[in-house]
Amino acid sequence: MNAIKGSLILFIIGLFCHTASPKTKQEVLQEKVHQLMEWSNRRTVIQMGGSKFANYVKSKPRNYSVIVMFTALNPKRGCSVCQEASDEFTILANSYRFSPAYSNSLFFGVVDFDDGQDIFRTLGLNSAPAFIHFPAKGKRKAVDTYDIQRYGFHADNIAKWMAERTEIVVRIFRPPNYMGTVVLVLLFSLAGGLLYVRRNSLDFFYNKTFWGVLSIFIVLGMTSGQMWNHIRGPPYYHRNPQNGAIHYIHGSSQGQLVAETHLVMLINAAIVVGFALLSEVHNPEMEVSKRKVFAIGGLVMVVFFFSLLISVFRRKYQSYPYSLLIR
Repeated sequence: MNAIKGSLILFIIGLFCHTASPKTKQEVLQEKVHQLMEWSNRRTVIQMGGSKFANYVKSKPRNYSVIVMFTALNPKRGCSVCQEASDEFTILANSYRFSPAYSNSLFFGVVDFDDGQDIFRTLGLNSAPAFIHFPAKGKRKAVDTYDIQRYGFHADNIAKWMAERTEIVVRIFRPPNYMGTVVLVLLFSLAGGLLYVRRNSLDFFYNKTFWGVLSIFIVLGMTSGQMWNHIRGPPYYHRNPQNGAIHYIHGSSQGQLVAETHLVMLINAAIVVGFALLSEVHNPEMEVSKRKVFAIGGLVMVVFFFSLLISVFRRKYQSYPYSLLIR
């Protein structure tokens, strides 16, 4: 009888120990990957708060990488480029989701400042947006933080950085945008209608001033860096995280801000106007007094704005030795 009782007690103890035994690392890892895959299939960029970030990004075990965008989408936060950066990040995540490289080895997440202020503080983030790669193995390195000031937040550039960190190459697929086509059709329709209405008087086609002004606008747009903005997608300005100061000129020769592009275009336009005034000095039909005004005004504009342009250049190339009027 005592033997039966002892066997029963041992059976109950064994059953209890089996039930209360902790999960193995492999089981925990499988559950985490399964849960991440389920979230990723619903939405390619997983919304993460404090608990999700701690459990699925920071804690071990983990055999997958996570690229997290830290942002502040609330309009009250005043992040002017956060929504644009979020759209580009979503394009990257969607391109990965429907690419042959898609697997359970890489996931995309987003942490909003209002949902994870402690996470921002722990990582030492003072500005948004920011992109950080959390590798599957080893510690996070400096290159695992994407240099958004240098490369912008264009999806293609983030994809190149992602390929360097994870060896996963993704081709970016963008949703079709018919706005450009519609605008182009309307523009051609407007031009065609104008030509039809004025079919009997097309003298403006032979107007040198018209083609000269049009050429100047095109040259100013191209030389000021508009194509850089289109390709790289830089922010309009940069806010210093230490003192909150706003900078409209990028401090490096490897980067450029949108505000800087507009400033350079206006300076170049002012220089063009100065040279145009100087060219009018040789007009024999103009009064002598008016020629003097044009000459002095044109010379002042060229010298001043060219000095300003060199000053902007010196701010980007600190070792540039030359200056004129303005340091």
